[in-house]
Amino acid sequence: MSEYVSSNSVTRLIGSAPGSYGYEKGGQLTEMVRQRPYSVVLFDEVEKADSAVTNLLLQILDDGRLTDGQGRTVDFTNTIIILTSNLGAHHLHAGAWAAAGSSDARDAARQRVLADVQRHFHPELINRLGEMVVFHPLSSEQLRQVARMQLRGLAARLADKGIGLDVTDAALDVVLSRSGDQVQVYGARPIKRCLQKNVMTRISKMVVQEEVDDDCYVSVDADEEKRDLVFTVEKPTAEKEAPSSASASKNNTPSSSSTKKRRRPPAKHLVVIEDDDE
Repeated sequence: MSEYVSSNSVTRLIGSAPGSYGYEKGGQLTEMVRQRPYSVVLFDEVEKADSAVTNLLLQILDDGRLTDGQGRTVDFTNTIIILTSNLGAHHLHAGAWAAAGSSDARDAARQRVLADVQRHFHPELINRLGEMVVFHPLSSEQLRQVARMQLRGLAARLADKGIGLDVTDAALDVVLSRSGDQVQVYGARPIKRCLQKNVMTRISKMVVQEEVDDDCYVSVDADEEKRDLVFTVEKPTAEKEAPSSASASKNNTPSSSSTKKRRRPPAKHLVVIEDDDE
């Protein structure tokens, strides 16, 4: 909601009054729900929005409707409204969560988060929420799954170019260790930046420098000390086919050798990033 930090942001959501410039377009929120009444509406980082914007939620959450700039009523009764916020997140970053240890200490951390939320928002809004959910910090295995998901996206883009990608668990460990300190504070986003810097940029340079061709496979592994990433390119190999005896006897001359590629299935049909349990 960082785009809605001013009071005139309300006009963007519900539309301008008749006669105003662009009023026929309607509001970004009201028109979307009018056209698709069965929707999940997410207000991300709602604490950044202006109070005039959050006041719109009062009527939506209480009556299930909202009046747009042209005086038309938009039905929200079939929508699911989700608000997300980073308020109090510093109480729950991975380091503090691990240090909390006992369930009582973690319950106390949750209460501190909820207290920050209640201090920021008006009671009228808090009272209209069906439930408030506090999310725990991501575990090491969940962070590993995030890294795999990001790598699958890279592998899919490479597969479109006929390039396969293998990534070992040891390589994932290196990536996670390099982003470990930031992950404890900022969550999973540093993993994406670390992959872009250490894996995606490296492979992009290899493609530009023509170290990687079509039908090649790029294998990413860790070195023996588990500190650096090692990139290996596996290119298609060619072997000579032996000439058939019938052809040789017919021509009485050695037949010209033909080549045959021996490789894995085409890279565009195979993305190799295995989960631990597979």
